[in-house]
Amino acid sequence: MEKPLAYRMRPRTLDEVVGQQHLVGPGKIIRRMVEAKMLSSMILYGPPGTGKTSIASAIAGSTKYAFRMLNAATDTKKDLQIVAEEAKMSGTVILLLDEVHRLDKTKQDFLLPHLESGRIVMIGATTENPYITINPAIRSRAQIFEVKPLTEADILVAVDQALYDKERGLGNSPVEITEEARLHLSRATNGDLRSALNGLELAVRSTPPAEDGVIHLTLSIIEECVQRKALTHDKDGDAHYDVISAFQKSIRGSDVNAALHYLGRLVEAGDLAIICRRLMVIGYEDVGLANPAAAARTVNAVLAAERLGLPEARIPLADCVVDLCLSPKSNSAYVALDTAIADIRAGKSGDVPDHLRDSHYKGAKDLGRGIGYQYPHDFENAWVDQQYLPDKLKDAVYYQPKSTGKYEQALAQQYQRLKEWHKQNHKD
Repeated sequence: MEKPLAYRMRPRTLDEVVGQQHLVGPGKIIRRMVEAKMLSSMILYGPPGTGKTSIASAIAGSTKYAFRMLNAATDTKKDLQIVAEEAKMSGTVILLLDEVHRLDKTKQDFLLPHLESGRIVMIGATTENPYITINPAIRSRAQIFEVKPLTEADILVAVDQALYDKERGLGNSPVEITEEARLHLSRATNGDLRSALNGLELAVRSTPPAEDGVIHLTLSIIEECVQRKALTHDKDGDAHYDVISAFQKSIRGSDVNAALHYLGRLVEAGDLAIICRRLMVIGYEDVGLANPAAAARTVNAVLAAERLGLPEARIPLADCVVDLCLSPKSNSAYVALDTAIADIRAGKSGDVPDHLRDSHYKGAKDLGRGIGYQYPHDFENAWVDQQYLPDKLKDAVYYQPKSTGKYEQALAQQYQRLKEWHKQNHKD
């Protein structure tokens, strides 16, 4: 059975690698390592289909070392032992270890001395952030390089190579592809070359030749073969959290177009729960007292989205995102709370003043509990000047109102009014 096109088109040397020129271009680190014959173990991390395996294959092809591929999750310690024996016989083996973040302790302990001796040059591949997910013992013995998503231009180069390469590609099949179909192939796969080549191969193999003997690939054919590309991250992946972070920061920064873009990516990933949770956080963290009504509307939008489910949930979610984006922003309330908590954690608390203590039990009066408390509703404007904070903190100020919304402006006016009344009572 013929291997898939993406497998056949893997680069044999660094010169054939598509994209990733910051690593394999002239004078760049991986090329320098290969040219100097000073290979060391490395971890390549980035989205699927962006060239991690290709770089490993190209390094092996450029150095003429034996090249083996294992998966840290599914292959066993015995598989590693076979590679180690081969390395003992041949001198050096380049091992592409996919999903390296899933390497368990038994396999790791076996592998470490072979990495240190240089007999096995491990090229770990992962979609996860290695600084978070990979054991420090492995991480400290490997260089870490980020593999970036391929550009549309990179994908087009690879697609053209695959179309016209007669030895490994589709060059023996008479194929014509329209420019709009070619561009769609480069755009709809979100920088994932493997998906682009898989879609191209499916289109060529499943489309019968026309009367002229040529396979004509149109936009509709490519759209059908590529379908909708899944996002270049899974729900537990590092990139997913990057999108969530960008989503909140775009709303906080009032960039409605960016916020809708990241919402779209999260909707496409189908992660309704995280969208709803994040919007609730944003409503109170970033909009807050500047527009409490928007926070309340967020709760209603989330309830509607959860009741509707995807895809209809995107409708109230879109309304909510635009509302939050264009709303005035204030984080004054929770910043004030965090400042108070910081004082508490620093040991600045003190006893509750006696007049505020609970007095609803027999003997409380004998202890001085609740004596002297003044009930605010018995006074004009429902306010009376009395101490509420512990003695140690009686002059502490936590809340600093902002003037970014009408509601908090009104709060700020009342806050100032209360401070003035307090000052008048303490003129002496």
